[in-house]
Amino acid sequence: MKPLGMNMSHYRMRTYRKNALARDLISFHVAVKETDLWISAGKNLTSEARDLVFDCRHQLETYIRLNPAFATTLSAWPEDPYAPLLVREMIGATKKIGVGPMASVAGAIAQYVCEGLLSLSSQVIVENGGDICLKLNRPVTVAIFAGTSPLSERFGLSIPVTKVPLGICSSSATVGHSLSMGVADVVCILSSSASMADGVATALGNQIKGKGDMEKAIDRMQGLKEILGGVVIVRDKMASWGDIELVRL
Repeated sequence: MKPLGMNMSHYRMRTYRKNALARDLISFHVAVKETDLWISAGKNLTSEARDLVFDCRHQLETYIRLNPAFATTLSAWPEDPYAPLLVREMIGATKKIGVGPMASVAGAIAQYVCEGLLSLSSQVIVENGGDICLKLNRPVTVAIFAGTSPLSERFGLSIPVTKVPLGICSSSATVGHSLSMGVADVVCILSSSASMADGVATALGNQIKGKGDMEKAIDRMQGLKEILGGVVIVRDKMASWGDIELVRL
C-alpha cells in the first residue's frame, strides 16, 4: 500500500480504511479483482463506481491482451492513438519520466473514477491503494505517513480549495507493496493529474538510493510543469519543493 493520511475539519482519513471518517459524506468500498477502492461522496454511488471500475479494467485488460508487454515494461510506451482512453492517459503520464505505464495505473484509475462520479456528486474522494484523487469544497490537510521514519505523520500538506481537483500519490520502498528500486520511506507528489502524480512518485523513488540522492533526484523532476510539488522522506531527512505548504501535525 502507498499510504497517506488525510485530516480536515469534517474529514479524517488515515492509513487504515476502518479509521476513515467523512462525517457529511457517504463512504463505501468497491472492489473488482485487484482494484480495491475506498470512496467518499455526497451519496452512495457504489453501483456507479463499480461500473466505472469495470470500464477501466475492460480498457486495460483488453489492451494488455493485445499488447502483453504493456503490463511488464519498465520503459516508456510509445504513443498509441488507437488505445483506450485510460491507456492513453497512462502512456501520456509516464512518457517523459522514464518509467513504464503501469507505474501510473493506481492513480489513473482513481482519477477516472473520481471524474466519472463528479457528475453525480460535487465532492468525491477516491483512494486506490494510497493514491488519491479528490475534489472537495473546503481545504484539506494531508498527513504524510513514512513508515518507521521518525518524521512519519509529523508533517502534513495543506491543500487550499483553489488546488482541487487534485491527485496526491505516493511511493515507498519500505512500506507496502509498491515496486521501488530506491530506499525512500515515502515520496509524495501533488498534481492536477493523479496518473502523473503516481508515475512521478515511482520515478523519483527509483532514483533515491540514499539520503545524498534526494536533492539531485528532485532537481530532475522540477522541470515537469504538471507537478505542483512534493515531499521526500528518507529516514530522518526530509526534502520538499514546489507550490506546497507544509504544516506540523
